[in-house]
Amino acid sequence: MDSNPTVNKNTKPASARKPATVGMLCAVAYVAMLIGQIVPAVQGILSYDPKDVVVVIGGFIFGPLTAVTISVIVSFVEMLTVSSTGPVGFIMNVVSTCSFAVPAALIYKRTRSMKGAIGSLAAGVAVMAAMMCLWNYIVTPLYQGVPREVVAAMLPTLFLPFNLIKGAINAGLALLLYKPVVTALRKANLVPASAGAGSKAKVNTGVLILALALIVTGTLLILVMLGVL
Repeated sequence: MDSNPTVNKNTKPASARKPATVGMLCAVAYVAMLIGQIVPAVQGILSYDPKDVVVVIGGFIFGPLTAVTISVIVSFVEMLTVSSTGPVGFIMNVVSTCSFAVPAALIYKRTRSMKGAIGSLAAGVAVMAAMMCLWNYIVTPLYQGVPREVVAAMLPTLFLPFNLIKGAINAGLALLLYKPVVTALRKANLVPASAGAGSKAKVNTGVLILALALIVTGTLLILVMLGVL
């Protein structure tokens, strides 16, 4: 007779922890977006956005639907507060972030290991770069009033390399931060031990070197595109 109340007491706090954690991730993603605005936009139209790192970590922990939720919430708040691109920017933001985080979260859900994390992030970068080429080809001429032929010429020389570089930096940051973030959330009792199980895999030297190489190389390439180097 006493077993049912015990189950209920343990279940309610667990169900309340996920919304609280997702809300916290949304707040961190928004702050990350604000920090990213320090970096000047490449050719005035392409901005580096580190919030994708937080979104994909949320997707790794809770699944692809959570990644979509965080992306939509943060992009909507960004549109209302600091963005000047309105609904078009909101849509492009969501498409960019989700095309990176959702495929990565889907693949990682099936293969929860460090190898799976690397493969899923690589897939996310590839999907995001391809999707943004398509969406920029469709949307940019309508929004910027630029001839479609001009945008088509910019796809292989600007849009594709920029999104590959941005994705590589965010993938490297996600590799570095995922395990410590999940460990901290577990210690704070915000996620159960089963959440983000793959984070138990040891981050070896090779993975650390890969992550740092992606971040450093991507950062240098962004600086080159900005004309700093």
